Amino acid sequence: MRILFLHSNFPAQFRHLATALAQDSRHQVVFATKQKLGSLPGVHKVVYRVARSAYPRTHSYVRSLEEAVLEGQAVYRVGQGLKARGFIPDVILGHCGWGNTLFLKDLFPQAKLYGYFEWFYQAHGSDADFDPSYPVDANLEACIRMKNASILLELASCDRALSPTHWQQQQFPLEFHDKLQVLHDGIHTAFFCPKPGAKLVLPEIGLDLSQVDEIVTYATRGMEPYRGFPQFMEAVALIQQRRPHCHVVVVGEDRVVYGQALPNGETYKQRMLEKLPLDLSRLHFTGHLPYVQYRQVLQASSAHVYLTYPFVLSWSLLEAMSCGCLVIASNTAPVTEVIQDGVNGLCVDFFSPDAIAHQINQVLEGGDRFNPLRSQARETILQRYDLAVLLPRQMQWLTRSTFQLAAS
Repeated sequence: MRILFLHSNFPAQFRHLATALAQDSRHQVVFATKQKLGSLPGVHKVVYRVARSAYPRTHSYVRSLEEAVLEGQAVYRVGQGLKARGFIPDVILGHCGWGNTLFLKDLFPQAKLYGYFEWFYQAHGSDADFDPSYPVDANLEACIRMKNASILLELASCDRALSPTHWQQQQFPLEFHDKLQVLHDGIHTAFFCPKPGAKLVLPEIGLDLSQVDEIVTYATRGMEPYRGFPQFMEAVALIQQRRPHCHVVVVGEDRVVYGQALPNGETYKQRMLEKLPLDLSRLHFTGHLPYVQYRQVLQASSAHVYLTYPFVLSWSLLEAMSCGCLVIASNTAPVTEVIQDGVNGLCVDFFSPDAIAHQINQVLEGGDRFNPLRSQARETILQRYDLAVLLPRQMQWLTRSTFQLAAS
């Protein structure tokens, strides 16, 4: 079978699935992406480049649609090149929402087109109106509605679709729920595993916390309100006052991935460091870390904090649980789809740094009392999100769907 993967990043959610399919000599696997760096064994990678950005004078309501069309056009041109060289896919699996699958049914009408859908935008009831500091007005409502235009086109044209969590699937219009199967990407539990007594030493960045008994961890792609970074930093200021020997490790980049950036190039990290009385000798920003070093952080964690708007669920939460972390998480969807308060983690009010700091303090004082929650966190991932179980299901879904559709 000839399989074409599409994702503006690489390899993202398709890392394990593309690798596993490429190991089977019966399959030919191609991955089209904008990301120049990286490779996967047996996978032929082709890089596409979007010709331009949306025009500044384009109406703000449809700028995201123009960007999606430009993305789809770039992928179409790469597809033309593949077709000219004799590669005609039997199945296409694309990460939808950015427009990369928009025109591929026209280029490859015989191919089965499958979509991976993370999010459908809503003006009310999820992320957009979650924080009262950022009210939703009529203009924003219109922008959000139009942001779904390309997503709906991709969803309508694909043959079948996946969504990683029930919460994310439920954001889509009801008439598409039967088309969207809930199937998570999976967590590599053999890699993300507990290591009792682990010490945190990262010589590559000059960090040695081997003599520290209390380590609070936080991991994020970007330091932003969507992932509760301001509230976390306020909680850090409080916990540093209460626990003079506690160190805090923040993994992630000083940027905004989701939501609005601050004006004039200011970052939320800069803002919080200027605003709060923090002991920087006990606050460590690692930047982006390779997986092995990132795992060391999780394995050495005394308490791991995960906060999020009601939005897309982060891998980092599940990876932390897989490592047996004691997770203190926001009482928000889709976190509550995974964490049951007092059973496999602890839930707190997203907007309360006091509550976050209090819970951290309780965990650090509690010692072994919270070990059952750590064990149950690991067990939850093994039972529901283990890559070893979910990857065969993904492969079965893709190949069985292809054969079923071909026969229908």
